[in-house]
Amino acid sequence: MNSPTTVRCRTAWLSDIHLGNKDCKAAYLIDFLNRLECERLYLVGDIVDLLAMRRRVHFSGEHYEVLCAIHRLAKSGTRVIYVPGNHDAELRDFAGGNLLDVEVHGQFVHETVDGRRLLIMHGDELDHAVLYQNFIRLIGDHAYDLMAFMNRWLARGRRLLGLNYWSLATYLKTHISHARKSIDTFERTAAAVAAKQGFDGVVCGHIHKAEIRTIDGVLYCNDGDWTESCTALVESDSGDLQLLHWVEQPLTLKTETPLAAAA
Repeated sequence: MNSPTTVRCRTAWLSDIHLGNKDCKAAYLIDFLNRLECERLYLVGDIVDLLAMRRRVHFSGEHYEVLCAIHRLAKSGTRVIYVPGNHDAELRDFAGGNLLDVEVHGQFVHETVDGRRLLIMHGDELDHAVLYQNFIRLIGDHAYDLMAFMNRWLARGRRLLGLNYWSLATYLKTHISHARKSIDTFERTAAAVAAKQGFDGVVCGHIHKAEIRTIDGVLYCNDGDWTESCTALVESDSGDLQLLHWVEQPLTLKTETPLAAAA
């Protein structure tokens, strides 16, 4: 699966791409999509940032190329399932329909190789119960915009110096205690929602924090984002779930083995 030329997997999950937003790392995603071969691709919300585009549209040729790459996968036989999020919520009106060979659903259920049923949702459904944006409220909206600005220019500077991409935003989320607590609360709430509905696990996005962990016997997976961390979740043909970090030197962040292998 970690071939330098092709990413072959049974299933892939992407979310929080934020096309139309200047912080979208479209170039890295194009590279990933051009190497991707999978049976099923889930787009787990905030693919197009309609909220950002109401203020200012930043839709470059690379952003358009991302859409073309997704459409090529759909035309080539990959089943593409789109679960809109809060930044592309208008597309929820098309739930149950089809947009350019892409299925649109409010939520979805995925069954892994070993038979586990995973609830697929963006995650903004939990905002009424979890103030996941405590991190943003903690430092203030303007400070968060400043952090995104610094993250963007830091990435450019590192690229000029020949250094690999590194996310300041992800670092701060991991090292500020209030942010860690907020993220943990979100993760536990998502797992509890999945368990209450009879699922074995959940896959979501929304908080821009990639993760694979088991919480009270429930599998929690977050596929991350493409504005800060540049991560994807994939399921191999043998049932392994992996988090991939896709920048200059793609690597596997975490791996979760199927039940049959773990037994």
